[in-house]
Parts: sequence; C-alpha cells; structure tokens
Amino acid sequence: MHTVVVGTSDVTASDVLAVARDGARVDLSAEAVAALAAAREIVDALAAKPDPVYGVSTGFGALATRHISPELRAQLQRNIVRSHAAGMGPRVEREVVRALMFLRLKTLCSGRTGVRPEVAQAMADVLNAGITPVVHEYGSLGCSGDLAPLSHCALTLMGEGEAEGPDGVVRPAGELLAAHGIRPAVLREKEGLALLNGTDGMLGMLVMALADLDLLYKSADVTAALSMEALLGTDKVLAPELHAIRPHPGQAASAANMLAVLDGSGLTGHHQDDAPRVQDAYSVRCAPQVAGAGRDTLAHARLVAERELAAAVDNPVVLPDGRVESNGNFHGAPVAYVLDFLAIAVADLASIAERRTDRLLDKNRSHGLPPFLADDAGVDSGLMIAQYTQAALVGELKRLAVPASADSIPSSAMQEDHVSMGWSAARKLRTAVDNLTRVVAVELYAAARGVELREGLTPAPATREVLKALRQAGVGGPGPDRYLAPDLAAAEAFVRDGRLVAAVERVTGPLR
Repeated sequence: MHTVVVGTSDVTASDVLAVARDGARVDLSAEAVAALAAAREIVDALAAKPDPVYGVSTGFGALATRHISPELRAQLQRNIVRSHAAGMGPRVEREVVRALMFLRLKTLCSGRTGVRPEVAQAMADVLNAGITPVVHEYGSLGCSGDLAPLSHCALTLMGEGEAEGPDGVVRPAGELLAAHGIRPAVLREKEGLALLNGTDGMLGMLVMALADLDLLYKSADVTAALSMEALLGTDKVLAPELHAIRPHPGQAASAANMLAVLDGSGLTGHHQDDAPRVQDAYSVRCAPQVAGAGRDTLAHARLVAERELAAAVDNPVVLPDGRVESNGNFHGAPVAYVLDFLAIAVADLASIAERRTDRLLDKNRSHGLPPFLADDAGVDSGLMIAQYTQAALVGELKRLAVPASADSIPSSAMQEDHVSMGWSAARKLRTAVDNLTRVVAVELYAAARGVELREGLTPAPATREVLKALRQAGVGGPGPDRYLAPDLAAAEAFVRDGRLVAAVERVTGPLR
C-alpha cells in the first residue's frame, strides 16, 4: 500500500487524494515528531506559569476570560471536544472525513500547535486502521475552524462517540479503537483546542473538487466537440491564432482539446452550404471561451489550495521563537471564496452544455437532425425528457451558485461575529460537481446519437473511439424509444470514472 509520510510541511494535493480516496497509509517523519515534542515543551512551560494563556489555561471563545486551574485543565480539553461534537444531519462521506483528519494531522505535525507526539500518532493510527468517525453535515460556520466536524473526529480519538470500521459497520468508537490496539488519547492543555481549530474540512473538499473538475472540464471539451460535429458546425473558430489574440490560457487549452478531438472529422466545416449559416450559435462557437474561463478559475482555486496546504492553521499558534500567540488564521474566507467561485463556473459550464443539447434536439436548429433525435418522431419522443432532466440539473446548479461566503451569522455571544460559511460552500460544491457530471453525460448521450444519425458522413477518429467505448459500456445508440434511465446512468458512469477522456486520449494523446 502507498504510504504518505507527513513532515512539518510540503503536504500535496496528491497526498490528500491518496489518503482520502485510496486509503494510503500515513506515517509521521522523524522531523515531525521532533517538532511536535519541541512545541510541546513550550506549552508545558507556559502551563506551569501563573499567567493565563488562551487555550492553555483559559476557557474558549466568549468564555476565554476565565482562568482555569491546573486540576481542571484535562477536563477542559475533554469538555471542549464533547460539547463541540454537536453536528446534525446526514453523515458526511468517508473520503471527506479522511481528508479532514489527514489535513488536521498535517497541521499538528507542523510543530505550531503544541500537541504531544502521541496525540498526532493516535490520529495516524486511526486513519491507518480504516476507522472513520461519524461526522454530520451541519455544524461548521467555517470560522474558528470546522469545529463540529473536527470535534467528532477528536471524539473518536478519545474513544467516545461513534465511528465506522473498515468493514463499513458503525460501532462505538471505543470498541473500534480496542479492536485495533489503539489507546484512546487523554488530552492535556491546548490539545482539545488544537484538534478542532482548522479549515481542514473545506480544504479537503476543495482539493477533491479540483481533481474532479480537472477531469470534468476535459470531458466537457470532448462533448462540446461532439456536439459541434453533430450540428455540422465549423471548427475554424478553434484555430490557435484566434485564441492567441485573447491570451487566456484556459481558453487556449479548451480550444486545443476540441481541435484535437475533431482532427480528421468529415462533419465539421464542410456542409454549411446546405443550410447557410454565417456563424454558429454562441453555445457552439463560444464553447472554449466559457470552458476556458472555468479552467482559469480552477487555476486560481488551485493556487489558493496550495497556499492553504502550506499553512499551519490553529489558534493560538506556537511560533519558532517560543511565543504562543492568538491569531485569526482559522478564518475560512480564502477557501470559501474560491469554493463559491468554482460553483459559479460549474453552473455556467453546465448551462452552455444544456443549450447545445437543446439545439441538437430542435429540428429547427439542428440542421437536418430528426426532432428530439427520435427514431419515428411522434410515435417516439426520443431524448425530449433527457433534456428536461438536464435542464432540471442546470436549474439546481444555478441555485447552488448562490455564494455561501456572502453570508455570515454571528456566534459565540458575538465573539465570533463574522464567519466564512466555507464548509457550506464546500458541501454545495460537491453537489454541483455531481450534477455537472450528469449534465455532461446527457450532452454526451445526445451528441453521440446526433453524430451516428449523420449517415454517409465520417466522424473524427477520436469520436469513433468514443462511440465504440460508449457502446461497449452498455450505452445504447439510436433506435425506437426505450427505458432511458439506465442508458443515462451508464453514460454518467462513463464520464465520472474517466472512460470518456481515456477513449479520446487513446487517439489524441493527453488532453490539456
């Protein structure tokens, strides 16, 4: 099994994906253990002094004015975990919880939090045992960390609450720890707070969304190219020299992908004399501009994610010079903004894909294709309701594009009077990514049928490879009406697991 070694820095997006999705093992480096021990010495020294230090010898949030005596501090750390494990609603996905825990472990190992090495090791042990704390949908405002989600994870480290074992069965966390030989963590000064105070949930979901969208944007370039073929559009608008005079890198990449897919096509750019068009519709002609803007949004979001992966988010933090200082680095605004920005780009990409699908189905705009791509229009409805489904998904995506980060609900008796809502932005982006996959799948289904109905014309070699792979995947071609939902589900899986892009790349080489 692949192993990710966590040091004091340099965790990558690939590391997050390996642990969250592939179950990679996690080990602590000797450097990280040394940094943990050194920071702990500083915290222990402060704990021994009479002066109050936030998180070490005081209460939390609006209760930070109370000095906590030494005999109550272990109870204080247990209590913050128990009281903050207040999530509600459906369970969060296993990959999200694993990303959440791994990213919190990354910050612990930075040596900036003051937890003992054995606490960090316990978190690694839980990950390696395949134990997944039960974390709920609601409970984070994206400020002071993803508090409730991280608290449910910390509760498992203490042997309390519930968790899912590697067999998928939810059991009391204490039983699962015992079954895997893991001793419950007994928290000391600052450690409960350090386990809760980070942007790890929203960051983990951002990293996974970026990986998913990288594939989806390539997939959308492919389906846009297939739609252009099916509509007998012109690929002249994809010429590199046209995109060079508006030098947005995402636009150039998208156009290059479409051009590669269409290389050798017998459908594009040669048949407009039969149905004169001065120009193709925007949804066809401007596909690289819209998808390209989304790609550039991905690039910006990736930069923010890389910066956050390099961060040590906690409050207070242990600085290299030995100071322990309060700060506001737990505020999720940088991550929340790009999560919302991505949701906007996703909605627009889905919107333009749906417009191409609708054009394929409309006999007045499809340049010779049968109404709704039906076998016997009137007797057959063809793909009429597939487009309805796609339109419903796009409508939902537009609602999901409303930014969560523009909202703030004050909490903690107005101590935490401005919050990021970054967790909420991340949760809705996950739904948006799923729905975009379905929208692209419907366009693929319609465009493939449209190309196949252009009898006597030869599609591009890459298109032919897609059609072959699509049929091998159990997605049916043209013909009389049939139960459509299984075909659409198979098309969705074909897009989601990367087989669409893989089919094209067997002909074109790697897409951009």
